[in-house]
Amino acid sequence: MIAYLDCFSGISGDMFLAALADAGVPFEVMRDAVASLDLGARLELRRVDRSGIDAAKVDVLTAEGELAEVAHGGAAATGHEHSHEHNHAHDHDHSHEHGHSHAPGAPHVHGRSLAKIEEVLLGSALAEGVKASALKAFRLLGHAEAKIHNVPVESIHFHEVGAVDAIADIVGVSAGCDWLKIERWMCSPLNVGGGHVHCAHGKFPVPAPATLELLRDLPVYSSGVKKELVTPTGAALLRALDTVAAPNFPAMSMGATGYGAGSKDIAGQPNVLRLVVGEASAPGLRAVEDNKTKVGVIETTIDDATPELLAYVAERLLAAGASDVYRAPVQMKKGRTGTQLTILCSPAKAEALQRLVFLETTTLGLRYREEEKTSLARSFASVETEWGAIRIKVGVLDGEIVNSAPEYEDCRMIAEKHAVPLKQVMQAAVAAWRAQGSPR
Repeated sequence: MIAYLDCFSGISGDMFLAALADAGVPFEVMRDAVASLDLGARLELRRVDRSGIDAAKVDVLTAEGELAEVAHGGAAATGHEHSHEHNHAHDHDHSHEHGHSHAPGAPHVHGRSLAKIEEVLLGSALAEGVKASALKAFRLLGHAEAKIHNVPVESIHFHEVGAVDAIADIVGVSAGCDWLKIERWMCSPLNVGGGHVHCAHGKFPVPAPATLELLRDLPVYSSGVKKELVTPTGAALLRALDTVAAPNFPAMSMGATGYGAGSKDIAGQPNVLRLVVGEASAPGLRAVEDNKTKVGVIETTIDDATPELLAYVAERLLAAGASDVYRAPVQMKKGRTGTQLTILCSPAKAEALQRLVFLETTTLGLRYREEEKTSLARSFASVETEWGAIRIKVGVLDGEIVNSAPEYEDCRMIAEKHAVPLKQVMQAAVAAWRAQGSPR
């Protein structure tokens, strides 16, 4: 399955939540995920009209039933979404203080640090996949703000109320995306809007600094609307999902469509995010996406680090957005046995990951290059076994299935639930796939 986000009117956290609900994700999946955090916030779903388009709208409400917002500025660093009723309404005359995170020396440094937000998420009962996605989004936001202000990420704070709003958006979207089990996220060029926003650090042109940092290497444009259309929360969620740009609507066998509303009508265009979910390939169609992409490769060799340290670093790199991390034994100078650490990533994340390698390992230097990666178009099929349904990951080349494998997480959950050896579950899934007459 693939999903395509049509961002002709931008993207924000609440728009993404609503689009997921409208596309068929059970609303209770997102609502219950947010409620489980016990932060005094809840999600509510309603229908609205945006320039003649019927769309879903999700609001984040406090325990008192009020919209989660900051009345006098100083909202979350995350979202510029301190009020969902203010989303996409920031023009050049906007007088509210725009809610970046606060670095040392800036006003309003009170609030939740990134470490505190991580503590909330890690200590929650959320599924591991939901935790990982939400943590990744917040870390991307924190590192973007830290880079802008040239301060350690530990110094970044999120306004208390605004942080609750942003956590609700990010956790809700993460839960919805986890439920969909999308193999590849794609997006259109992003309409970022225009005008200016005011924040604790002054007046900035749209896109705001954090948004601009997060959108690196994604195609952007402005339709001339004097409003902020892409928020940092929306940009961070795109990055956390490893979204790839699609200059044109991708070829797919469409399954579901959802429209998620922002808070204002815009002259000449509906203020909605469109989400389309479908199969990555259909009979007679070639691969959906361009199967050639650029991948960054970071390498270093280390001979004075413990296995425990390198294992920890690998976890940190994956959490920070690396596509893959692997280690291999090597023979170094003076007869020393060392480890070659290799990190694969999108070029946009290379700088942050290189910094992390220097901070967390004992290396004094590293190598970086970009290579061309060729991938098969991928989708999911489903087979029935005696213990339940299992997804089969399928690789397609020129419309022909050339590779397939049972999805590990599905097999693991069934093995644990029914106390069956994992290899038996995987063998049963492969047998069921072949019984359907599948070629591989």
